Amino acid sequence: MKAFSVLPLALLVSQVALAQRTLSGRVFDDATKEPLVGATVRTTDGKVGTTTNTTGFFSFTTDAAQVQVSAIGYQTLTLTPTGDEKALRVGLTPAVQDLQTVVVTASREAQLRTDVPVAISKLAPTVIQDTKPTLLTELINKVPGVVMLNYGNEQHGMGIRQPFGTSAYFLYLEDGIPLRPMGVFNHNALLESNPLAINSIEVVKGPASSLYGPEAVGGAINLLTKRPTSVPTLSVGVQGDQYGYRRVQFGGGGMLTPKLGAYVSGYLARQRNGWQTQSDYDKQSVNGRLEYTLTDRTRLTAAVSYNNYDSETSSAVDSVAYYRREYSSTSDFTYRNTYALRARLTAEHQWNSRNATTLTTYFRDNRVGQNPSYGIRWTSGAPTARGEVNVSAFKSYGVIAQHSVQFNWLGAKLLGGASFDYSPTQYDAHQIDLAAQLRADRKSVEKYTVTADRPDLLIADYDTDLRNSAVYAQLDLHPVPSLPALQLTVGGRFDRLAFGYDNYLDQSSGSKQYQQATPKVGLTYDLGKGRGLYANYSQGFSPPGLTAIFRRRPNTPAGAPAEFYYNLQPARFYNREVGGWASLLDEKVYVDVALYQLDGRNELLNIRQPDNSTDYQSAGKTLHRGVEYSLTYKPTKELFFRFGGTNAVHRYEEFVLSTRATDVVQNVNGKEMPQAPRWVANTELTYKPQWLSGLRAAAEYQRISAWYQNQVNTVRYADKGLFGAEGVSVLNLRAGYSWRETLELFVNVLNVTNERYATAATRGNALTDRSTYTPGAPRTVAVGVQYNFIGKK
Repeated sequence: MKAFSVLPLALLVSQVALAQRTLSGRVFDDATKEPLVGATVRTTDGKVGTTTNTTGFFSFTTDAAQVQVSAIGYQTLTLTPTGDEKALRVGLTPAVQDLQTVVVTASREAQLRTDVPVAISKLAPTVIQDTKPTLLTELINKVPGVVMLNYGNEQHGMGIRQPFGTSAYFLYLEDGIPLRPMGVFNHNALLESNPLAINSIEVVKGPASSLYGPEAVGGAINLLTKRPTSVPTLSVGVQGDQYGYRRVQFGGGGMLTPKLGAYVSGYLARQRNGWQTQSDYDKQSVNGRLEYTLTDRTRLTAAVSYNNYDSETSSAVDSVAYYRREYSSTSDFTYRNTYALRARLTAEHQWNSRNATTLTTYFRDNRVGQNPSYGIRWTSGAPTARGEVNVSAFKSYGVIAQHSVQFNWLGAKLLGGASFDYSPTQYDAHQIDLAAQLRADRKSVEKYTVTADRPDLLIADYDTDLRNSAVYAQLDLHPVPSLPALQLTVGGRFDRLAFGYDNYLDQSSGSKQYQQATPKVGLTYDLGKGRGLYANYSQGFSPPGLTAIFRRRPNTPAGAPAEFYYNLQPARFYNREVGGWASLLDEKVYVDVALYQLDGRNELLNIRQPDNSTDYQSAGKTLHRGVEYSLTYKPTKELFFRFGGTNAVHRYEEFVLSTRATDVVQNVNGKEMPQAPRWVANTELTYKPQWLSGLRAAAEYQRISAWYQNQVNTVRYADKGLFGAEGVSVLNLRAGYSWRETLELFVNVLNVTNERYATAATRGNALTDRSTYTPGAPRTVAVGVQYNFIGKK
């Protein structure tokens, strides 16, 4: 009797066991194929589920017929597994297509936009893939309030809450690590990056010194590189334009084992016989990345970046050549050679649900040798001039340690960290003698030629041992329990730059140090339904660069001892800001606005001398005030409209040009700073028709208003371009077709109407000075083809 009663029970257990099954697989971004960490996979009733690990992998047992897969910033997907799959491959589509993606890393960790009291923009992978840029300028200029200037051959200037140009008030990072150490001039640092390795770009506007460090005054640009893909991928392609630019590019990766993933990307670029003379260049760039899941809580990442750049450099032109569209160069001997090798090893450990630690060690090897056109010194009417050859080199050994902990009171989260960077540096510069071939009016130079190399006449020659150290912390909490939508953020950072030096020009040795605490406090209020407000107060800090400190003062009397800028002081900036964001019309419209005032004290400013040399001053007061705004609108699944811009004023409050009674202009108090347009805007309309999947077309308009060329505000650059607009007014068109994600064809037409415009137009303060122009590129047609392989494994 007992034997018969056991049989039905055994059958029931067998049926339950058959109904239960193990679901496993990987969740990844459908566009990039990169794994999504922390994605949720659960049954539709929400009773059973799990989250993905650092490789996007999940596994759990269930008898449900359907499961839902979701992740912050992505569209939720419902699956009905058939039971035949060995492993599920789940690609999630980004839920937001504008520049303000949901997740940001303004705190060096992923955060919701509603938790961040700063102005921040993110260029998502879809934007980068659709743009198919030749240069980073084509991407960065899409960010509201940002101007990245194309100086040719991947060289650049920048403007974020500052006049645009070559100042060191912008911090450039790769995966959160500065491309160059504090104290080493970081202009053109983005030249040492690989655009093919970039997954997304984050731009923090305003002082970000409290977390990222000094020099992040106008803003910080963080290039986030591609991770190993969840499925095997391989891309190879070529592109070029009608002006002799050619590029071969590649990228690929995947999971080598269930725990080890790899990704490698790079390109070889070559420019010959371009639209501007003296513009040939070669560049080789490779990035590699390995990720190893040591345990479910520990991940190791090893990454390396190699960039080798060898370029001729063209000079700015005078008004005669510029307005004739003679894209000549006054010098056929100038060049820039850059070598940059970076490597890092990062360990990330999740101790439990509330504690996480990250430890990164890194190495940098960098060398820049150049004969720069901007180093040419010429006095009006003189038949001779002088230039310079300089070499800057450093090696860095650094470590960054960071820990975050969540508390069970007031929803508090504390993040803290410390960093140390040791960078021995060497720099030397010597004079070259030039002959100046003058135009008929003898007011400008048509061509320079080298008459003698003068290594005996040193302009700068020094060694230093830079030691950068910092500690930082940030606390986020909800101070009013009855108002959980209100969040308070309090943070701060203490930086110390110290170095010993040997200055071989005056045979002196010594040491210097600069140190500063930079606090930040902010509030965010989540109004719900995709709307919120924020306010913050923050400070920025930027010590003077080494090349400014140890540069011989211009116009030192013959036979007099060399004078240097040992007394330059660090610049301080005080930022006040309010803003907000809103999702409207059933999430079809997204608006983001920020109003700021940035007050500069002891800002490192320069006075252009009659011979084109620079005299530095670390004094005075400046004002930077403006409003930044962006709007995105997606009326249908096929159309997407984006508009962003800034209206700002950049003004000298107190700045003394001269203390000599004989000089006509003593100060420029109340005058606008040069290269500071009042209005900058970028707008784009994208069309992706449903009737032909894979086709895309976009029209982009770039607008920069007129600006003053000199500090005394006597000359403006106000040439009329497209639509009769003064300043820069340029239209770009882009189109492409992707056949089953396998074969991509694209064409980009930049400056469609072939406008004549300048990316820089500057002039000295003397009456005898003449304007010089850095011409923008004429109509350029870039075409490319790329083959993509996406595996099933």
